[in-house]
Amino acid sequence: MTRIRAARIAVTAVLPAELALVVCLVAGVRLPGWALAATEVLLAAVLLLEARVLHGLYAAERARGAGRRAARHAAVRAVVPVQVRRLVLHELRATASLGRWAVRGKHGVRPGDLAAAYTGPQTAMMYGLLFVSVVETVALAVLIPWPAVHRVVLVLDVYSLLLVLALHAACVTRPHVVRPDGSLRIRYGALFDLAVPPDAVASVRVDRRYPQGRLVTLSEDGVLDLIVGSQTSVTLELNRPLPFTRPLGATGEARTVRFHADDPRALVTALRRQPAPS
Repeated sequence: MTRIRAARIAVTAVLPAELALVVCLVAGVRLPGWALAATEVLLAAVLLLEARVLHGLYAAERARGAGRRAARHAAVRAVVPVQVRRLVLHELRATASLGRWAVRGKHGVRPGDLAAAYTGPQTAMMYGLLFVSVVETVALAVLIPWPAVHRVVLVLDVYSLLLVLALHAACVTRPHVVRPDGSLRIRYGALFDLAVPPDAVASVRVDRRYPQGRLVTLSEDGVLDLIVGSQTSVTLELNRPLPFTRPLGATGEARTVRFHADDPRALVTALRRQPAPS
């Protein structure tokens, strides 16, 4: 357990240093020799520690009879913190959404499904944020007199622009989905995904609200708000609590889900048309 804890702390601590090194190298900044050497030694030590711990966990899982893939997944889950795994996964999925957005594709939408968009309230804000970021990048290019600092800031600004664009692309290409069997998939980009089976739906209605809080907010009485642009427009009552996973891995249970759809009446009508479960 001590080795696993040390490996988890090392992974969490070394990520910012590695990101800073990559940004500097991409920006063409020449780092002092001692800084590069120290960073390489640190990364090598962490990699050796990770490899040793992962190999030990993998061997232990294999000895218990697990398959190779299951053993690898178990070893990674034990060493890499769930927050780090989910952040990396979210970033990869969002980046992949840029290509899907370019070809107007939709993720997880099959023939016969109703795809319900929800990006309306945030589109103007996203493009406004992109515009402000571009203006900031140009202004800093003029104001910063040091070429090395300018290159680093430029790389960070471009990376931030891509992340904002990728987040919006993920929301556009991952809509809510109502399936012919009456099941519902409630999503927010690559950050949130809740599957609601047809037999869990008690009632659904158009209900526009303007709650305050973070993207995913759960009240003490089990009301889950998935807030887009400071609003929700559909209220879904459940006949049993459903578990859900927050963007960084924490879990909870919801008895009522309030979320936004750009055309809430179409979504509600599609759900009400489904035959009642036998």
